[in-house]
Amino acid sequence: MSELPFADRTDFEDADRGFIAALEPGVVTDGRGRAVWDDDAYAFLRDDCPPSVHPSLWRQSQLCAKQGLYEVVPGIYQVRGLDLSNMTLVEGERGVIVIDPLISVETAAAGLALYRVHRGDRPVTAVIYTHSHVDHFGGVEGVVSGEVPILAPAGFMEHAVSENVYAGTAMTRRGNYMYGALLAKGPHGQVGTGLGQGISVGRVSLLPPTLDITRTGQREVVDGVPIRFQLTPGTEAPAEMNFHFPDHRALCMAENATHTMHNVLTLRGAEVRDARNWARYLTEAIAEFADDVEVAFASHHWPTWGRDRVKKHLTEQRDLYAYLHDQTLRRINLGWTGTEIAERFELPPALEAAWHARGYYGSVSHNVKAIYQRYMGWYDGNPASLWEHPPEESAKRYVDCIGGADRVVEKAAEYAAAGDLRFAAQLLKHAVFAEPDHTAAGDLLAEVYQRLGFGAENATWRNSYLTAAQELREGITPMEISISGAILAALTVEQLLDSVAIRVDGPRAATAELAIDWHVTDTDDHVRTTLSNGALVQEPIREPPSPDLTLTLTKQQLLALLTGGDQEGIDHRGDRAALTTLQNLLDDPDPNFPIARP
Repeated sequence: MSELPFADRTDFEDADRGFIAALEPGVVTDGRGRAVWDDDAYAFLRDDCPPSVHPSLWRQSQLCAKQGLYEVVPGIYQVRGLDLSNMTLVEGERGVIVIDPLISVETAAAGLALYRVHRGDRPVTAVIYTHSHVDHFGGVEGVVSGEVPILAPAGFMEHAVSENVYAGTAMTRRGNYMYGALLAKGPHGQVGTGLGQGISVGRVSLLPPTLDITRTGQREVVDGVPIRFQLTPGTEAPAEMNFHFPDHRALCMAENATHTMHNVLTLRGAEVRDARNWARYLTEAIAEFADDVEVAFASHHWPTWGRDRVKKHLTEQRDLYAYLHDQTLRRINLGWTGTEIAERFELPPALEAAWHARGYYGSVSHNVKAIYQRYMGWYDGNPASLWEHPPEESAKRYVDCIGGADRVVEKAAEYAAAGDLRFAAQLLKHAVFAEPDHTAAGDLLAEVYQRLGFGAENATWRNSYLTAAQELREGITPMEISISGAILAALTVEQLLDSVAIRVDGPRAATAELAIDWHVTDTDDHVRTTLSNGALVQEPIREPPSPDLTLTLTKQQLLALLTGGDQEGIDHRGDRAALTTLQNLLDDPDPNFPIARP
């Protein structure tokens, strides 16, 4: 910790460079007056670091909380600190190109308004999505109302609408831990996420791209601005791209090279990312662009200026993901498990000391385990791991072996007093899962989680520990979690029916048999779903046999029907009871399932 270069203020100088004006006050509200973003809540970060926050994380949060409109180079501007991500604005011949319009319509509109106050009322002439995560497209209807070109990497729509749909409820619930969404902002609560300060909670929108970027080297002229693209699929997102502005000597690195170690697998859950390809695409970016760049900027954090500094930054980011990947694989082939590798993994000294390679959002520990998972799966090779009891049953047995929950609490207190908070948490988790109403166990575990959170350099770890502590003390804060209507509307008919299939209660549906034909008129989809042995499968309609029910409807009617609407106005042939039977066999996802307790 003492070896970190706290005296180096370069990042602070870069984060302040080009500042034009802040949004005053730094609060964005929706049409009902509800705050969907509040950067002013982080004013406490102007103070010195308190004992309740890791000094390195405090520094990162101070940098991420800087808010306002900034000039990157003449003609390119960024709005930073008005959402988790940045919105970049590139001035063209007729107006302005918007890159990554944030998460929410409201924050994107506020950012555009701030730009226009200081740069003129330029119309938005195009939108570019760097990749398929919601913080890079959700606010699009806040910046465009008519039709403009929208550029995105190939595969954008598929991944934008599917990644958080099938397991969306669970991901959102776990995301509340990761982002600290339920924590009070302050030195004893949420101080940021390492990637940005938090996530806005306004209306999410989605407009489909009008132009796909399909290959590296593709060149487009957008509103008179030449752009050269590099596709980077399977890096930080399944569909992602970097791009170069030759007239500005500026390089947009999307989310592939920011000022933190990123996630190979997020704590909320997702597909494991490919650290090997991530490094290779950064190598390609260096070769393609680094000699013709004076500034590199990304969809988060602040830019890096100067050709040599940009090349160094990209090289160290490349080396970071390559080292994580290769050294994990080396140890895998020596017989180590993911946990063993993560525990003993050390970065080279130059990367360890590089602020932008610190684990504020991703971490060495969970990234190494993710790489292990990508290649080896959940099984560590030891047969004792093949058929373990589930957590509650294991907990009861561990507690019994130790001598009861009271004895577990005593031993955990001894470990906590000795500074071994990690093992104290493991012991207490067993006590809480074996006896959920054991007050002393819950109280001590909350205290241990809080201490672990206060000591965490990684923001997502801190938020997870502190959220667990809060839930142990106060119970689960009920939340309504739903997928954005704009995302649902963008699903294909196949994806909509798949989202129904994963809700079928298999045991209850095991002996039910039915077939429904769906004729979706505006998409020209003709699909048969068959419920058989508890599985709802879909296939193109083939005659015969005849289905139990045939429905002819629009996609909007299908969407309404699958989200609780009735059958009124939908043409049908056959037995309507078949649909009712199917609906009665569906589970409703639980957005408030327990995590800290069983």
